[in-house]
Amino acid sequence: MKTNFKKIATDGVITQNPTLKLVLGTCPTLALTTMAMNGIYMGLAVTFVLICSNVLISLLRKLIPSQVRIPAFVLIIATFVTLVRLLLDKLLPDAYEVLGLYLPLIVVNCIILARAESFASKNGVIASATDGLFMGIGFTLALTLMGAFREILGAGAVFGITLWNFQIGFFSSSAGSFFTYALFIAIFSLVSSTISKSKRKKLSRLNGENLTAEV
Repeated sequence: MKTNFKKIATDGVITQNPTLKLVLGTCPTLALTTMAMNGIYMGLAVTFVLICSNVLISLLRKLIPSQVRIPAFVLIIATFVTLVRLLLDKLLPDAYEVLGLYLPLIVVNCIILARAESFASKNGVIASATDGLFMGIGFTLALTLMGAFREILGAGAVFGITLWNFQIGFFSSSAGSFFTYALFIAIFSLVSSTISKSKRKKLSRLNGENLTAEV
């Protein structure tokens, strides 16, 4: 069966965006989106674990007994999370400090376990790596955009660059994280719904024209 890489990419970034569509990984989303750079750090860490765990699980999918597949998946994910922690601690101590407790919590991030169970355990290595890459990109984009939004309004800056002195403290607070998340989900749903309706109307019109031509 031919792998539809375009669909995998579209699902990861848009139609099944893990943050804005499936609402997975909410803890880091709410806690770390005070700054855009935090979203990039967490997004890249999760993307690395997604790709590596997807690839290894795909390679071992016929060898792992179904009775212990979830514990096996968690063990594989935990191994790569440990590797990420060691690399960040050594190479990017600032990122390691910022992510803090949320780095080890990647082990129980619903996005990674969900992709392992629903995709990597049923598909080939290349497709699984692609799925991990684009799910990670979708997650990273969502966190970075939310972080930029909150940083601009809450701190008057973006990526640490001061834009103005006007600040709305609400967006730097916990309540601001919930409000921002809800706002982004609402906007994403509205845009997705509008695009879907437009596609259905276009398809319906084309079908109508084809029927007319046949008559």
